Amino acid sequence: MTENESDATGSVRQGQRVRHGTGVHSNRAFPTNAYPSNLDPFVLFERFYIDPDQGFPMHPHRGFEIVSYMLDGGMEHEDSLGVTNTAEAGEAMRITAGNGIRHSEFPAGGTACTGLQLWVNLPREDKEIEPDYEDAMATELPTETVDGATVTTIVGEGSPITLRTPMAYLDVEVADADTWTWTRPDEWSGFLYGVSGSGTVAVGRESDAATLDAAEPFGEGDVLPVTDDEPVELRGDGGGDCRVVAVAGEPHGEPIRQRGPFVL
Repeated sequence: MTENESDATGSVRQGQRVRHGTGVHSNRAFPTNAYPSNLDPFVLFERFYIDPDQGFPMHPHRGFEIVSYMLDGGMEHEDSLGVTNTAEAGEAMRITAGNGIRHSEFPAGGTACTGLQLWVNLPREDKEIEPDYEDAMATELPTETVDGATVTTIVGEGSPITLRTPMAYLDVEVADADTWTWTRPDEWSGFLYGVSGSGTVAVGRESDAATLDAAEPFGEGDVLPVTDDEPVELRGDGGGDCRVVAVAGEPHGEPIRQRGPFVL
């Protein structure tokens, strides 16, 4: 565990509501009062809500990568590389800020939008690389059925979205009372974030009675940080589908020094 990680891992906590200076609202998974640190290699993660008359005007970033994944509505992106793109629900964008990029984000078509945004630290040797941009349509993101769950790969095997950090980013929907097991490469850190519906989560194997006893309720806006190598069991509660995102990556083992829109 690096100096950027809290020792309060493996238990569910609620995301924290954040209001950005532009008037945009977010539900932040970390860093928050409940988890006041980064999660190497991840700088922050949040679900954003942008009203039609709000948005992020042109602003700078450097030193990390951004993955935006849309849930509802569309978001218009424009940047200093000359790229313009509108990401609709189920589509993803990746920005490599590197030695510096400017971009703006506004809801498309005069309607509100919501999505997820992940900041991934760049390793020290990549901090000064040239900025870059990549996007993917929903049809380009592989989807499969795995152990009672529908899993879409946003970042990982089969996805056109690539980053400088080895990682996986999954959109997972578990039906009713089905169970999905999340197993990560050894020594990768990660987290679950509740998108909609409800269920339970437990760190450990379902066959272990202690794991079942330790299962915790998990719903929209909840966060489960995971920094050990045990699998995570996600079970629907029988009241409908439970949708989460599961994100994990290889830690850099380097301090994360965030200064507003820059990661030094």
